[in-house]
Amino acid sequence: MKTVLITGATAGFGEAAAKRFIKEGWQVIGTGRRAERLSALQAELGDNFFPLAFDIRDFKAVESAISSLPEQWQKIDTLVNNAGLALGLNKFDEGDISDWETMIDTNIKGLLYVTKTVLAKFIKQEQGHVINLGSTAGTYPYPGSNVYGSTKAFVNMFSLELRADITGKNIRVTCIEPGYCETEFAVVRFKGDVDKASNFYQGMEPLTADDIAESIYWSASLPPHMNVNKLELMPTRQTFAGFNVERKN
Repeated sequence: MKTVLITGATAGFGEAAAKRFIKEGWQVIGTGRRAERLSALQAELGDNFFPLAFDIRDFKAVESAISSLPEQWQKIDTLVNNAGLALGLNKFDEGDISDWETMIDTNIKGLLYVTKTVLAKFIKQEQGHVINLGSTAGTYPYPGSNVYGSTKAFVNMFSLELRADITGKNIRVTCIEPGYCETEFAVVRFKGDVDKASNFYQGMEPLTADDIAESIYWSASLPPHMNVNKLELMPTRQTFAGFNVERKN
């Protein structure tokens, strides 16, 4: 039986991915900060789901949690670095420094901490797959995305750099980059303002968490000699950012 470790499994892409892998007979280690939500998922998904509560922003907590896994959960085949967030949609000069630090600590540093810890297992067992959740915001700029988009650009480049570093070690690296997708992402971005979050998707059909979970599982289920470097996904009604020209009257 294969095992996948999914960060941020308490909601959105992570929860949907956990259910998708369980459906296919995998063992799932679901991580997150909300221990009560992880316990509820274990009750729902059964013994093939193992809850592991810790904060990915704390490297010592990451190391301690992963090293404490029971024997049957020690061999991890796939890592899904899903945990991440956007905070605010302000122009850079109006941005909140604490928001920037939270996004950097989670989207960049947390991803690095978990990857470093699990990668040691992959190298030892000469097999593994790192799947990172990036974003189209890391490729196409839009007003207010400044720091968030930059953290996701990092995820894209880090995925490529990691793949270059581990050439020959039989370890796959994939970056999945979703566009507009309706989860609690916008609610978090707008700090609990449900109406504002709902308006973010008004008049279009966004992707769903299940759509992204399907792409994650598909990437992981391909034959081991195949590596998906990057997979970019958008709703049909979303397209690339256009040029923005400010004209004088």
